Amino acid sequence: MIAFVSGPVAALAPDAAVIEVGGVGIAVQCTPDTLSRLRVGTDARLATSLVVREDSLTLYGFADDDERQVFELLQTASGVGPRLAQAMLAVHSPDALRLAVSTGDEKSLTAVPGIGKKGAQKLLLELKDRLGEPLGGGGPAAARRAGAAPAAGWREQLHTALTGLGYAPREADEAVTAVAPQAEESGAAPPPLPQLLRAALQTLNRAR
Repeated sequence: MIAFVSGPVAALAPDAAVIEVGGVGIAVQCTPDTLSRLRVGTDARLATSLVVREDSLTLYGFADDDERQVFELLQTASGVGPRLAQAMLAVHSPDALRLAVSTGDEKSLTAVPGIGKKGAQKLLLELKDRLGEPLGGGGPAAARRAGAAPAAGWREQLHTALTGLGYAPREADEAVTAVAPQAEESGAAPPPLPQLLRAALQTLNRAR
């Protein structure tokens, strides 16, 4: 198992980063939130999970070990593969998922692209005793995830997150415009990126 990769960021794409490790560029699939914290040319350390298929080897990267553990636990539920597990972590932090499952919050799960009402009900049943209770605090990495998106650049981060989830640039533009009042109403720092992402996804779901 490859537990983590560490090295300079060689390239960034909407859904992946390339980390240079010992002269080799390793492609790592990441959530939009994780990607938004990486910069080409700077060092990064990502916890990783290797998914092996008959025709592929795919490495998924995470901000910390807790996020990776939740990613792997989510896949113990029937019908949840790595892509859906990653989409769930793109919308919700690990603690937010624990809270949703422990409280039976079906609405939070249906905010994830690809999860309908019946799927959410099934996941709540299967994951109830697997994810555990919210950890609270969660350490520095969790604090960073919970922190507000930078006042300058939240639009770009949100747009990148949406296109990384498969939405067309035009759809992403419309969703960013739709949540702009929510992001700017306080006049101070905008809400956390995951919160803005949930609001944008709800807007897109209503439009379809």
